[in-house]
Amino acid sequence: MRRGNVIPWRRTVAMVAAIAGVGLVSAYGAAQRLGDLGVVVERAVGRVLVVDTVRRQRVAEIGGLGDLSHASVVYSRDQRYAFVFGRDGGLTKIDLLRARIVKRVVQSENSIGGAISRDGRLVAVSNYRPGGVRIFSADTLELLADIPAVYGNGRRSKVVGLVDAPGRRFVFSLYDAEEIWVADLTDPGKPVVRKFRHVGRQPYDALITPDGRYYIAGLFGEDGMALLDLEDLDAGVKRILNGYGRGQRKLPVYKMPHLEGWAVAGDYAFVPAVGRHAVLVIDRREWRQLGQIPVHGQPVFVMARPDGRQVWVNFAHPRNDTVQVINVATRKVIRKLTPGKAVLHMEFTQRGEQVWISVRDDDRVDVYDTRTLERLASLPADKPSGIFFSARAHRIGL
Repeated sequence: MRRGNVIPWRRTVAMVAAIAGVGLVSAYGAAQRLGDLGVVVERAVGRVLVVDTVRRQRVAEIGGLGDLSHASVVYSRDQRYAFVFGRDGGLTKIDLLRARIVKRVVQSENSIGGAISRDGRLVAVSNYRPGGVRIFSADTLELLADIPAVYGNGRRSKVVGLVDAPGRRFVFSLYDAEEIWVADLTDPGKPVVRKFRHVGRQPYDALITPDGRYYIAGLFGEDGMALLDLEDLDAGVKRILNGYGRGQRKLPVYKMPHLEGWAVAGDYAFVPAVGRHAVLVIDRREWRQLGQIPVHGQPVFVMARPDGRQVWVNFAHPRNDTVQVINVATRKVIRKLTPGKAVLHMEFTQRGEQVWISVRDDDRVDVYDTRTLERLASLPADKPSGIFFSARAHRIGL
């Protein structure tokens, strides 16, 4: 019986199902539990898997996404839509409820990633070729702005380290130009760009701290990082960790570390050292190095469990079958895991009770309990790489 404006729950379920029109994903379950969903990139076949992190199951497949050899994903604020950035310049909006593509545009020749604005209305894509950043409407994928990364005598730089920042801004680094740009998109039709030059040799990736204040670019061409205080742009770029590897032999770099997944735990930050078998420990108050933790190989992702008590590290080829777990309190490695060949990515669930690990060359994704450090489940996947859960919708810089 209907009372006032309350619709009986069975009719609500029917309405959701009718609107969503989903197949493999339960309309009622997915509508109520979007926060438990995520996607796993199957890089070799241009497809993503929609997964349920509570049931630890695959629930759908979405293909036709182009070259996903270096793919990343961001989410709409309601967690329903995922925006997939492909290496071929493809930007694809997918609907997790309907498990289908909403729209796809190929916006460049070679793309490296993207970001979504804090208000969820703008999607930005960083491009290698032609170098620059393009801004799209999150609703329609209509092109709203084009920011060419032009420097010197009309040359174009590869763009890396694109993140969203408070105030409807995007921040990114120019690898070839050795610059950091801050783009204000208050009016998407008239971007206002502030440029910081001579930040250091070859900024290769970057991150923004969880509070949205500091933008930090790693430097491939030298030992050190470039820091920009987004609340005090007039202070300019500050160099930190200069010469952190001085006196040590630098090793060949088989895979660039990813700073986007660095670990922030309390007053400390844990950062991969370029070309070294070490994780750097940084004091976040003064941005100075406190020490380093010897690890199994060259770190790629150094990621903190959401409660900040553990840091999980994976490694570059040829030692990429291993994951190490660091205890933050003692700053020591407490466990070595060997999930299998080519561990490419890790992703924690919202509260950090699980971590999902892609094992590319064994064609599966493993799920571990972060308390017992035991494997809970394995899911088949075709050459999996990136894992992106919908909880990212509520975190800055991811």
